[in-house]
Amino acid sequence: MDDLKARAVRGGFAKLCGQGTNFAARIAFVAIMARLLDPEDFGLVAMATVVTGVYGLFSTAGLSSATVQQATVTDEQISTLFWINLAIGILLALMSAASAPALVAFYHEPRLFWVTIAIGFGFVFNGAGVQHSALLERELRFTALAVIEFLSQVGGIALALCVALAGAGYWALVAAAIISPAISTICAWLATAWIPGTPLRGRAISPMLRFGGTITLNTLIVYVAYNLDKVLLGRFWGADALGIYARAYHLVSIPTSNLNAAVGGVAFSALSRLQHDPVRLRNYFLKGYSLVVSLTVPTTIFCALFSDDIVRVVLGVKWLESAVILRLLAPTVLILGMINPLAWLLYSIGLQGRSLTIAAVIVPLVISAYFVGLPYGPKGVAIAYSAAMTFWVVPHIAWCLHGTAISLSSLFLAVSRPLLSGVLAAVVAFGVQMQFEGWDSPLVTLAIEGGIMLGVYYFFLLLVMGQRAFYLDLLGLLRERSLPSIG
Repeated sequence: MDDLKARAVRGGFAKLCGQGTNFAARIAFVAIMARLLDPEDFGLVAMATVVTGVYGLFSTAGLSSATVQQATVTDEQISTLFWINLAIGILLALMSAASAPALVAFYHEPRLFWVTIAIGFGFVFNGAGVQHSALLERELRFTALAVIEFLSQVGGIALALCVALAGAGYWALVAAAIISPAISTICAWLATAWIPGTPLRGRAISPMLRFGGTITLNTLIVYVAYNLDKVLLGRFWGADALGIYARAYHLVSIPTSNLNAAVGGVAFSALSRLQHDPVRLRNYFLKGYSLVVSLTVPTTIFCALFSDDIVRVVLGVKWLESAVILRLLAPTVLILGMINPLAWLLYSIGLQGRSLTIAAVIVPLVISAYFVGLPYGPKGVAIAYSAAMTFWVVPHIAWCLHGTAISLSSLFLAVSRPLLSGVLAAVVAFGVQMQFEGWDSPLVTLAIEGGIMLGVYYFFLLLVMGQRAFYLDLLGLLRERSLPSIG
């Protein structure tokens, strides 16, 4: 336990580096595929994945989190969860096949039939590797996890590019969705060298099933809330409009999801081990929360101010309609960066029920916003979604923190410095942008403007706001030699 802080920092650094590499790979993949495929191809696959994505929420059934959160866990318990996850994966593949005719009828698009069936195979591969990945996470072996994630992504990208170059269109995106979980599972089995045994029966597994079930239901509710916009746009505005919106949404979600993946697993694992030590838990959480927000703020500014150049560089000129959507969705980067870490806190201290209740409140809020914006197309939906999330952020934070070891004032104090530094950096960056308006090279313009914005932001954060010591402490922990794994 004494080494937990150092190991968590090193694990987080490994995950952050891994997610940074994955981020670069995903951006390169999006840039290349956007030039090889048409908006209709992306829209077609989005029509299927909006639904199969719901099934994907059940692929882990929250049981990976249950394995990590438990103070002690036996081999028999993990083996039982493995067989449950595998059975769920097979069931979800069958459900995808059964859903294919309904999707064809709903969207009036016959090509969705085989696309939906093919995507279902990924559930089986994913189910076979859930507990192996959870074991790596429980032991804070995040370097191994980062390598696995990178290999699985590179494998999926390589296959997708081959399929796209062969002229198969949208099947390139389907191929990536299948091969990536297959590679991830194979690598996780090799890394853990763990073979599941006979499943266990009895009450020993019941608490873990209840924990996982609550998390799964929570995730399902949130998924519906955050993805119904794509269903509605696809149904009422067609594949082209959905493709434009989905590409902008994807660009916004990449940094959020990568950061959440990089820090979330480490934070959940570390906080779970401190759930009975409120003083240390409070200290760890506030520092981690401040770090997440400090990385989210410049990303938000980048998306908001430089959306035109981002789209030109990453997607190409035929996607310029996505630029305004990207700018309108930019506030959600910061908002999700502020509310997502609170789920790690609630799960780690056993308040997953409260998280579920909060999720149930989010659903009608954002769905109502979608219907308000839907008559105005993708732009209207983007404005309504961002407005609803902005309205919700403070009540969400206050509700999550109520009755915990962390006060609302201490949390806002922890994020006040990066937020203020972001405001100052945004003002400077906006002025710089005016000077570069009309340049012919969007890549050079983006590099100069982004570099100046980051320089100003971190100058204020580290030197003016006095955060230099905090980051030096993190660097010091990274230099310490590796420590043994937690059992």
